[in-house]
Amino acid sequence: MKQFYELYKDYEKVSPLVTQLSWTNHLKIMSASKSQEERRFYIELAVKERYSKRELERQIDGGYYERFMLSNGNMLPAIQKAKQETHNLFLDKYVLEFLDAPKGGNERGFQKSILENLKNFVLEIGKDFSFIGNEYRVQVGNHDYYIDLLFYHRGLSCLVAFELKLGEFKPEYIGKMNLYLEALDREVKKQTENPSVGVILCASKDDEVVEFALSRSLSPTMVSEYTLKLIDKNLLQKKLKECTLKLQRKK
Repeated sequence: MKQFYELYKDYEKVSPLVTQLSWTNHLKIMSASKSQEERRFYIELAVKERYSKRELERQIDGGYYERFMLSNGNMLPAIQKAKQETHNLFLDKYVLEFLDAPKGGNERGFQKSILENLKNFVLEIGKDFSFIGNEYRVQVGNHDYYIDLLFYHRGLSCLVAFELKLGEFKPEYIGKMNLYLEALDREVKKQTENPSVGVILCASKDDEVVEFALSRSLSPTMVSEYTLKLIDKNLLQKKLKECTLKLQRKK
């Protein structure tokens, strides 16, 4: 109990949240966090997302804090401007260990696996996401186009289109996503809502290619990777430390 008091007494922002978490979740956060910053992060996240014990353990074991911090430097200005609070950020890498290998070896099979595990998928991307539909049809001219997964984000007050890709990111994916977002904004978005956001979810990406592909795009689009296995937390922590040192040298 003394350790608990010492950990939280000097943090005014966190103190009001302390009573909103179960003792079990507090113990997990205290034992797993390596810094006060990480501890505050998980407290705020757990309260906001209303995590159960199992859900919190999954996020900590999956290195959510490290992935979140590593994502900050890769966020497009358009999405940074659109976000309203810390945990509305999109991640650079998503962990989908609850999925089997895509059925049929194609994007349709990948989509089906996500739909069969929608609760876990929403846990990973954030509980502010509300599922609208898959293969969501938008019409442009005389042509029909289908968005793999469409969500509504309550915090951002906007539609979010997900495109699923089994392979490496290709620049031409941006043009297609721009078309989807424009169609959503013109035909689906309500006047009170913010511009739609796109997430292209790929098995891998070359960050330099992504940067070039997005440099002239005005649409709020994020290119993220996914992995079907939990990432070694030690590797994530090492990478985060390297990135932090690199940023400090630039100052």
